[in-house]
Amino acid sequence: MNIFISFILAILSSMLIDNVVLSRFYGICPFLGVSKKVNSSFGMGLAVTFVIILATLICWPLYNYVLLPAGIQYLDTVAYILVIASLVQLVGLFIKKFSPSLYKSLGIYLPLITTNCAVLGVAQSNTDQGLTFLNSIANAVGTSLGFLLIIVVFSTIRVRLESANTPKAFKGLPIALITAAIMAIALMGLQGLFQGLI
Repeated sequence: MNIFISFILAILSSMLIDNVVLSRFYGICPFLGVSKKVNSSFGMGLAVTFVIILATLICWPLYNYVLLPAGIQYLDTVAYILVIASLVQLVGLFIKKFSPSLYKSLGIYLPLITTNCAVLGVAQSNTDQGLTFLNSIANAVGTSLGFLLIIVVFSTIRVRLESANTPKAFKGLPIALITAAIMAIALMGLQGLFQGLI
């Protein structure tokens, strides 16, 4: 039971407290670029979630059972990028076949998942911190769900901001960045609550 609770707390910590977008600023490009519509934000969030979790399931064993024993752990970033690029191609083909409208709305941002620092950052931090396989999965699940949550919430706010009476100087990206900053401050407020649970 103790392992289960620590697993859930690790997911919640990665998802809310140490949110990949709002606290580490990873994945800002799709966060700002795709979040103008809720449907495309949700689709991007699901695609990133799928890639992060699968990349972790492949990269952790690749590092610990292939690169580290062979003494070539310095090639980890190159190996991770190859794994992530392959997964993104797979996701792209799947979305193109089953949801052409989503594929079109994601546009250039779908192939950019390959260079999304959120995906590479999770794979890299799992091995850099020496996390166990279970903790790596918790980190991947929490990070990807946090990305999905934040991009969808942010897109719903941006949809409302389009019809709001915003001063001309703040319309568009400036008010979006201010909103993201307020969201980051709100999530930082959860740190005290979360520390009380541990």
